[in-house]
Amino acid sequence: MIFSHISDTHLGLVQYASEEREQDVYQAFNEAIDTTIKDHVDFVIFAGDIFHVPNPSGTAIVQMANGLKRLKQNNIDSFFILGEHDISRVRTTPIPYVYHNLEFSRYIGQGKPIEYKGILLAGFDKIRKAEISKFEEKFMAVDKLAKEHYGHKILVLHQGITEFNKFAGELQSTDLPKNFSYYALGHLHDTDIKNFNHLSGPVAYPGSIELTTSEGIQESKKGFFEVDISEKEATPNWIELNTRPQFSFKTNYEELGELVNEISEKISDLERKPIVEIKIQGENIETDHIQAQISRLQAQTLRCFWRIISKEVLDSSVFLDRPNVIDDEMFRLSVNALGSEQIANFAIREILPPLALTQIKEATQIVLESFEKFKEEKKK
Repeated sequence: MIFSHISDTHLGLVQYASEEREQDVYQAFNEAIDTTIKDHVDFVIFAGDIFHVPNPSGTAIVQMANGLKRLKQNNIDSFFILGEHDISRVRTTPIPYVYHNLEFSRYIGQGKPIEYKGILLAGFDKIRKAEISKFEEKFMAVDKLAKEHYGHKILVLHQGITEFNKFAGELQSTDLPKNFSYYALGHLHDTDIKNFNHLSGPVAYPGSIELTTSEGIQESKKGFFEVDISEKEATPNWIELNTRPQFSFKTNYEELGELVNEISEKISDLERKPIVEIKIQGENIETDHIQAQISRLQAQTLRCFWRIISKEVLDSSVFLDRPNVIDDEMFRLSVNALGSEQIANFAIREILPPLALTQIKEATQIVLESFEKFKEEKKK
């Protein structure tokens, strides 16, 4: 038996106000669905952040519906949980519930295990860091059921695990229930798998299906897992998706013309126009000269960005060793600036995401909820 593990589809994401970038996300999603059908996968798990915002466009809603419909037409069931991008802090019904009600897909994000074809499936929607302690008992309960179940046990979460990314970590691997044969994770956008001696199966992140705004411009492979559970051990197989190429270059101002020549040659035979970023360092920089050089690439690229940086940034290890997610570096810098991990976590993890999406009501609701919680704690 084989299942697909897909996460962080972020349907509806529109980068650079570009219709082409919106279509890129849909193309990657549909390729994942097509491959799943072609490979005769038995079922699919969507591990959260189905949509990019809690109130997605009609196009994004239809794209997901069509994908689920095609799976059903090919007798492939699917299951999903919700990520933070799917959940609004304003009290409302999450859009993906519609697919559950229409029986296109089954929602498993409330931590209540179900049995499907001899497999135990348990899922939890995104758990905010401040709420994690409340889930210890629920984790223990599902772990007990998993221990008693004969056959494969799959846990679906949308969380950051510290051993994968210390800045985005919300749980440690030791916090996870121990008796599952596969841990289907979402949230981190890079592909990664780790095995831990204290867990019964691999912890796997398929990553996002396309580069998102928070990841910046970089060369990156995107895809999903097809997981073979025909034997005792779960065996993930990486399936790469055909995404739009993205490149980031660094150069000194004096060598810009030479770099542009190299880039032009590098991208000349690509099937899809790439996104290119050029970081330029130097003295006595003339922007007209830069614009003239960059214009030589316009016809060959979907977007070509450039920016001037200092030599310190050009030589910086932070620059060379880009964090997995830009938000992680922002969090680290915020902790240094504010002197409090708790306050930085609230600002970066809670307030910034809705504000970045101009979700003023959601951000206001977060502040009000936090203030009420603060007052309750003061009374104790």
